[in-house]
Amino acid sequence: MPTEAAAVDNPTTPRGADGAAAPAGAKPLLGLNRTNWQQGLVWAFVIVPMLALVASVPAVWGWGLGWHDVVIAATFYVIGILGVTVGYHRHFTHKSFKARPWLRVALAISGSLAIQGSVLAWVADHRRHHAFSDKEGDPHSPWRYGTSPLAVAKGFFWAHIGWLFDRRKSNYERFIPDLLADRAVRRVSKLFGLWVAMSLVLPAALGGLITWSWAGALTGFFWGGLVRMGVLHHVTWSINSVCHMVGERPFRSRDKSRNFWPLAILSMGESWHNLHHADPTCARHGVLRGQIDISARVIWLFERFGWAHEVRWPTTRRLAKISNS
Repeated sequence: MPTEAAAVDNPTTPRGADGAAAPAGAKPLLGLNRTNWQQGLVWAFVIVPMLALVASVPAVWGWGLGWHDVVIAATFYVIGILGVTVGYHRHFTHKSFKARPWLRVALAISGSLAIQGSVLAWVADHRRHHAFSDKEGDPHSPWRYGTSPLAVAKGFFWAHIGWLFDRRKSNYERFIPDLLADRAVRRVSKLFGLWVAMSLVLPAALGGLITWSWAGALTGFFWGGLVRMGVLHHVTWSINSVCHMVGERPFRSRDKSRNFWPLAILSMGESWHNLHHADPTCARHGVLRGQIDISARVIWLFERFGWAHEVRWPTTRRLAKISNS
């Protein structure tokens, strides 16, 4: 498969946000490059949590894990990943439902607590992914290098983590003009550094207050901050890598997206990835019997409380049209 750079440089392959051929004069896929400072932060927030995951093995075996650490880590994990799945992904990227202004801001902040990038950056990359899924221009396709064993291994690494270090950013003006016009969302995105600090400091503060000790603050930071972030990152990245390589394809899509059931609960329903690519704006991804989709249930609760409306729930007719059976 040709590289992403080839797609960007080739004027014959521009596409719109829906994956269709873009009109002449369409804005380029990529915007400004990251600065050295921004690139350094990417390295830090990818590598440090991974090291924390490795260090967690002797920590669990010997010392440093209490009930409060488990509760703190689980709480911040759920808040962060639902901020990504319900907020960043289903609401901001695909507009699966409309939300009241306060909920919209809350979702943008909770997604920021996952430390996967600002709401503007995350949505721009993901819309670009859908426009070119598993084709030239996709920022993280595992099929980027071909289908030989070595190419697949290299592609898996790229899709899972390698693409994060690419300095080139998706073009905001092309992919997220609606969010750029939203003053509240722009402000939340601009304050991303504050949300990162809160995501790491609050677990430490809670650990210290619960145990009334510096040791509790340290373990709260380690488990509720670093390890929680590392687990959350790899679960989310697995949707880009594993869910485009392994699993079932009960629905027709233009790419290689698949359902991978072992990640369903940890990913809050995101690993029912084949349906999502077959019908991207659908608010529920797990539509078949037995497919748990916690994110969809959260959206359902928002709707019941009157906080969300115009929810795009799946219909029997639509599912029949895209089914492979």
